[in-house]
Amino acid sequence: MRVVIAEDSAILRDGLVQLLQLREVEVAAAVADADALLTAVAEHAPDVAVVDIRLPPTQTDEGVRAAVRLREDHPRTGVLLFSQYVETTHASRLLGNPAGFGYLLKERVVDIGEFVGALERVAAGGTALDPEVVAQLFGASRRRSALDGLTPREREVLALMAEGRTNHAIASAFTVSERAVEKHIANIFTKLDLPPSETGHRRVLAVLRYLEST
Repeated sequence: MRVVIAEDSAILRDGLVQLLQLREVEVAAAVADADALLTAVAEHAPDVAVVDIRLPPTQTDEGVRAAVRLREDHPRTGVLLFSQYVETTHASRLLGNPAGFGYLLKERVVDIGEFVGALERVAAGGTALDPEVVAQLFGASRRRSALDGLTPREREVLALMAEGRTNHAIASAFTVSERAVEKHIANIFTKLDLPPSETGHRRVLAVLRYLEST
């Protein structure tokens, strides 16, 4: 797996490079701003780009805007936003086609193995979303009535679905049977008026497309 990193903090950037290399992940380039990111992706054609949202010169949304550009110019390259902040406007655009997209919060990543797993899912065309990101994006939704119809447990299951978790993983997280998880998922799709699917990835796409369309 080949990775390009865009992170303006030299300490965080170098630390991430070293951690990934220890896991035998090839880091093709590690850059500090959005323009260098676009150049590096064009040059190295990575499997996935790890992008901080706030990059020079204004430290506002250069990173996420560059991520949108990457999805347009290099659709085969996965994008993993890796930030301290939840940005909803441009992230919603990215969620319009969530295959090969991830969004993780720095302070909530405590296991490098899980981070590498998220990179691998995004590189393979899957998704990797932090539940807090999902919660805030859902909270910004204008179509609250459908979500209000979900039970607390169904909301928790929905958040894990959006992370790309399998039924088995969700069942393990809640210490329940997979049959119970399947029932929750069926209820979720019914209440959100979304067609159920036997394919986990398509299930995640359906949930995220609902979010993007609101």
